[in-house]
Amino acid sequence: MTQTVALPLWLVAVMAVLAAWATLVLLLAPGMRWFFRRRINRMIGQINSRLSIELPSFKLTRRQVLIDRLFHDPKVQAAAASHANETGEPLSAAWQRVDRYAREIVPSFNAYLYFRIGYALARGLARMLYRVRIGYVDEAALARINPKSTLVFVMNHRSNMDYVLVAFLAAERVTLSYAVGEWARVWPLQQLVRAMGAFFVRRNSGDALYRTVLARYVHMATEAGVTQAVFPEGGLTVDGKLRPPKYGLLDYMLKNFDERDGGSDGDGRRDIVFIPVGLNYDRVLEDRSQLLKLHPDRPRAGRMKALKTALRFNLHNLWLAVQGRWHRFGYACVNFGTPLSMRAWCREHRVRFPDLSDEARHADIVRVAERLMADIGSVVPVLPVSLVASLMVEMPERVWSEFDLKAAAHARMRELEAHGAHIYIPRQDQDYAFTVGLRMLTLRNLVLENDGMYTAATDAGEVLAYYANAIAHLKATGTDS
Repeated sequence: MTQTVALPLWLVAVMAVLAAWATLVLLLAPGMRWFFRRRINRMIGQINSRLSIELPSFKLTRRQVLIDRLFHDPKVQAAAASHANETGEPLSAAWQRVDRYAREIVPSFNAYLYFRIGYALARGLARMLYRVRIGYVDEAALARINPKSTLVFVMNHRSNMDYVLVAFLAAERVTLSYAVGEWARVWPLQQLVRAMGAFFVRRNSGDALYRTVLARYVHMATEAGVTQAVFPEGGLTVDGKLRPPKYGLLDYMLKNFDERDGGSDGDGRRDIVFIPVGLNYDRVLEDRSQLLKLHPDRPRAGRMKALKTALRFNLHNLWLAVQGRWHRFGYACVNFGTPLSMRAWCREHRVRFPDLSDEARHADIVRVAERLMADIGSVVPVLPVSLVASLMVEMPERVWSEFDLKAAAHARMRELEAHGAHIYIPRQDQDYAFTVGLRMLTLRNLVLENDGMYTAATDAGEVLAYYANAIAHLKATGTDS
């Protein structure tokens, strides 16, 4: 019983690995699951009691259950069979393709990560880079929304900071599910994005089977009351102007929407309410890289050069912070406009989407998208940099005294207000707003100062136009659009 048994070293190593694995799976993993499940349930209880948020059961459903539900959706199964017949691909291979698409799209929302970690990171990052402000909010109209409605925030897309900014500002009211492009499908970012409730979208995919799977997921989430955030433009602005809307996600949400499902007593399927959101920044971190897309013939920086440029930018700002000379990148402002109820819109225009042919439905989706883009444009905030830049691009060769430039800025404010624009005036001081805008532009050497006289830098035309274009539509069309 006490004899020594000699074992090969490789066998001892295998036994040690198996023992560690058994300990992890049978003892530690169940305990960790119980611990985190308890923390998450406690977090959900705090959310329900302290905040004005009711997490839909869809978000709390296990991801695998949602994947299975999407995989077995009758329309998805029919699309898989049709794909197999048209391409000659075996049905089993088409099913594998559906499963892959479903796993790619379906998020894995984690309430603890969203509110404890995601919210703190978003708040810290936004406040570190910008003076974050909420400008205009149509509180009365927002208060009239039926709480059982599905909310969809539709917003202009100026920066990748949009995701962070709106999620942070809306976190005490709703949890947002973003449609995120393929740029975020890199480890470990995609795991974090999924845990925050976002779902991935392949832009301009020509795969009909993929589009069916995506459409059915969007329909499932919308029908379940998941609050979503959508950029109708489909991508970042290139020149600072609002881009024409794309219609895919709107079509997926509305193609089966029936305004009569609510009934006279409000029971039945949910209304879909679009909330227009306007965003603007005194500085967009991606401005020059986006403007480069206007010149496809120009040579592009390699990955290493881009990395060096980003590192040099960060080190420069760190050095300014150490010297006490660093300024945040100005103001970042968000406005929330008047909601658009699709039930009311359909009744007003006598539209019933399920009864329409594809061509007729697309025509009405275009009308909805154009209305939403007009609503978004009308609530884009006018910020100090955009205000001053709009003057500089109109007379790029003029040399301004500070007095003349300030007088022109005041006149531009009155002009914009007459068109119904929402101007964010920091500290309620128009002179200070002008000073902030001019200071930001001179710090970046976009506007040059010499003995109290100011002029636009000769090589800054495109960048100045980029910021002026953020509000150009307000002067051109006003709020009647």
